[in-house]
Amino acid sequence: MILRNLSLAVVCILAVVFFAASPAVAGGKVTPTSLAGVKYVSAEEVKAMLGKSNVVIMDMRKAINYGKGHVPGAVSNPYKWNQPKPKDPAQRTGMFDTSKLPADKNTTLIFHSDGPTGWKSYYAAKWAAENGYKKVLYMREGSAGWIAKKFPME
Repeated sequence: MILRNLSLAVVCILAVVFFAASPAVAGGKVTPTSLAGVKYVSAEEVKAMLGKSNVVIMDMRKAINYGKGHVPGAVSNPYKWNQPKPKDPAQRTGMFDTSKLPADKNTTLIFHSDGPTGWKSYYAAKWAAENGYKKVLYMREGSAGWIAKKFPME
């Protein structure tokens, strides 16, 4: 009886932890599914572009996360939120190091961050499109999708 109650308690705790971590419950608002001037691409499409000339992959996650593993060849360019940070990510503003972007605005730029709730890459892609970059791609599924597909990491 004690073992059964203990097992039930463990299952309940795990359920709470799992659901609290999910974006819907944790308040993680997903990015829109389209963005003017930006093409959404899958992890498979990005993988097919690895190593190609005139393609730059921008990893907008924090440097510590980039250091734990990243898409091969990706450039670390952490997007930093301005403070105070509104609760709704659609209302946030921030910045990143635009000097890391190529001077050639015909370069294919691929932006990604953590996943569908990764607003950092969304805003960076938006900025690039609004500032004259012609081939702006956004891997919405981000590093989470890349890792889930067991694609190579550096």
